[in-house]
Amino acid sequence: MGIRVSDNIAELQPYPPGKPLEELEREYGISDSIKLASNENPLGSSPRALEAVRIHLENLRRYPDGSGFYLKQRLSRLLGVPQTAIVLGNGSNEIIDLAIRTFVQPGDEVLMSDPTFLVYRLMTQAVGGRPVQVSQKGFAHDLKSMAAAVSSRTRMVFLDNPNNPSGTVISREDFEAFRSQIPADVLIVLDEAYIEFADPELTVSGTEYVDDLPSVITLRTFSKAYGLAGLRIGYGIMPPEVAGYVNRVRQPFNVNSLAQVAALAALDDGQFLQETLQVVREGLAFLYKELANMQLRALPTQTNFLLIDVGGDGKKIYEAMLRRGVIVRAMSSYGLNNYIRISVGKPDENRRFLKALKEVIGETGVRR
Repeated sequence: MGIRVSDNIAELQPYPPGKPLEELEREYGISDSIKLASNENPLGSSPRALEAVRIHLENLRRYPDGSGFYLKQRLSRLLGVPQTAIVLGNGSNEIIDLAIRTFVQPGDEVLMSDPTFLVYRLMTQAVGGRPVQVSQKGFAHDLKSMAAAVSSRTRMVFLDNPNNPSGTVISREDFEAFRSQIPADVLIVLDEAYIEFADPELTVSGTEYVDDLPSVITLRTFSKAYGLAGLRIGYGIMPPEVAGYVNRVRQPFNVNSLAQVAALAALDDGQFLQETLQVVREGLAFLYKELANMQLRALPTQTNFLLIDVGGDGKKIYEAMLRRGVIVRAMSSYGLNNYIRISVGKPDENRRFLKALKEVIGETGVRR
């Protein structure tokens, strides 16, 4: 067609989205399926958030608050950081995109683990940056090797903590040692999308480093523990000077009004959050036990998901599970061909997953 596009865009492999649940059911001729592929909240959404959305529907003719004043005010009190340190985003994914577009130029390097959340690499390539991937060690960030990989071209380091897809975390001690080796002009991004599920005694929190060098950008989201994935609402916490530059790139009205009122209400619904954590913890204990009985290895996790070694072709398992109405995540796009990843569901969903997995393994003989 004669369309000209830069090489870094032409060479991108898009993030692999899942099909809508309804389309999968139509395609496979199934009904009453369960989705355990996207690490969503098994209980749904906060009742307070849903009520806030219903009340606000009458105001949709109005533009949203472009500053996110009330949500930033609430987050500031909750986290003990100034409002000027908070940037709201259309999901924490947008903060990833904004940070990269603000601080990474063509030819600059962005450091990340392998495997890790795919969006870091995709967004880096989109601006002409060079992703530098450092292999994990025991399914955890190899911080010593990552520090050694920093070069004069490095502008940013991504650390998802807990890690996706493994669920491992970085201790405060290890992070301090790593940070001490990073030049002051390199940004460290701590992606804490699953931090609510993690044991605070075992992991560092990026909110402790708002005023320190090297600068730390902490990412958080309402998609997981708060059950608002469909509204796309997240935020970044960073030094006010860094936030000021990111806000120059951020689009006006980037977070819609329903997302803002829902997030504000969800923060005040402590009962829902505690019920979510309880369901996840009890579900993990049950799944660990049953998977061990099946002689399957599930990695220890500080999240609401499990990475499971099925001992063979994970994509084959994924497809066979689909035909039984159980949607899991094949991990071949992460280079983990023998693994699947599942979200913790409600008790009946967890039992159905295990029943289907036993049947599939028995029929396919995928484990050898």
